[in-house]
Amino acid sequence: MICRPALSRGSQLALRRQGAAKLAQRGYAAVASPKASYEPTTIAGVKVASRDDNGPTTRLAIVAKAGTRYEPLPGLTVGLEAFAFKNTQKRSALRINRETELLGGQLNAYHTREALVLQANFLREDLPYFTELLAEVLSQTRYTTHEYHEEVVNVIHQKQAKLDAPAIALDAAHSVAFHNGLGAPLYPTPSTPIASYLDENSVAAFADATLTKGTIAVVADGASDTGLSKWIEPFFKAVPAQPSSALPAAASKYYGGEQRIAKTSGNSMVLAFPGAALGANQPETAVLVGLLGGESTIKWSPGFSLLSNAVTAAPGATANATNFAYSDAGLLTIQINGSATAVRKAAEESVKALRSVVEGGVSQENLVKAIAKAKFNLLSGTEVSGTGLVHAGANLIHGGQPLQIAETIKALEGVNADKLKAAAKTLLEGKASVASVGDLHVLPFAEELGLKV
Repeated sequence: MICRPALSRGSQLALRRQGAAKLAQRGYAAVASPKASYEPTTIAGVKVASRDDNGPTTRLAIVAKAGTRYEPLPGLTVGLEAFAFKNTQKRSALRINRETELLGGQLNAYHTREALVLQANFLREDLPYFTELLAEVLSQTRYTTHEYHEEVVNVIHQKQAKLDAPAIALDAAHSVAFHNGLGAPLYPTPSTPIASYLDENSVAAFADATLTKGTIAVVADGASDTGLSKWIEPFFKAVPAQPSSALPAAASKYYGGEQRIAKTSGNSMVLAFPGAALGANQPETAVLVGLLGGESTIKWSPGFSLLSNAVTAAPGATANATNFAYSDAGLLTIQINGSATAVRKAAEESVKALRSVVEGGVSQENLVKAIAKAKFNLLSGTEVSGTGLVHAGANLIHGGQPLQIAETIKALEGVNADKLKAAAKTLLEGKASVASVGDLHVLPFAEELGLKV
């Protein structure tokens, strides 16, 4: 190999031109080879989605229709999550921990507003063990009194203690947007009288209603259909076919409104609007989120996004745009955090930035950048962060199909400036959902920002 210093100046220029030509041929935002989409099937009555890149590790998750949206009583989802990987009919919690560590695996349980996720990451050859373990946790967990009082209650209290201003504001925005269902908080607030509703028996009853073949999906990243078929069929026999009782099934309805919560520590505002649901054909929403952006991804630069430039007028504030996609609804949010005065200024500038899309349009350069950012958000969420597992499972348990990556990327590339302008106009002309947490003497009302609630 020739070292670069040995090349003449003319040779170096030629190499640069050659590299630039190759980059121009490929295109700045072209996707070289996106990872394959999840392929859905049904194995022994269980909905399954998998994709396999023949790598050395596997991520296996059970996505259950047991999120906070479906709680008949507050706190049940968090209680169910806290009981995960405790004692089962066959294994003690200590044995589960030791066996997992001996195999180099990782276990995790978490929840969203629509799903409870039981996940294991492990070496590819250990698929049989972890398939059996997840099935056992699903159907044979022991909901004991002593574990509830000694561990589960403490976990819930720890979660409640970590509820800061941004988390409270996001819950409040969902509450005014959807009221019940999706409006339920991710974690019960400290003022919620959960002792009146929650115990080991109510958690066990909730498990019987939500952890069944008809209400779960198994999603695998790094496992073949053949391997899954071989182990899911014998290990999931003990999982009930139907729930013991029906879950709340009311369709989500968007309301809009405003909620203000005084808090002495931290300041946060959420400006929310109807967004894109899971599987909805609304690529302009993803591109608009990319255009709005938030904190710059480039060190020492404010970046191109509208929000990152808007908050330069409010030192100390941060603003980020996100689309929360659910089975039958979506919520596009702009969340702003910082000191009370900085949040107020940033909120005003954020609304101005959104209005600028309607009034001045979007330059071709920023449109290209926003589409590229939307593609990156899609692919990184699917391949790196693991959110693809949850989205694929959520689609399956709600009767949809996993995201088709190639088709979605093609749809993103078809978004133009007019579509973005129309999407932003629809948001501003409709009812917003605004939540303010912190110093209410300083934080503005929605009306002061020019938003309809």
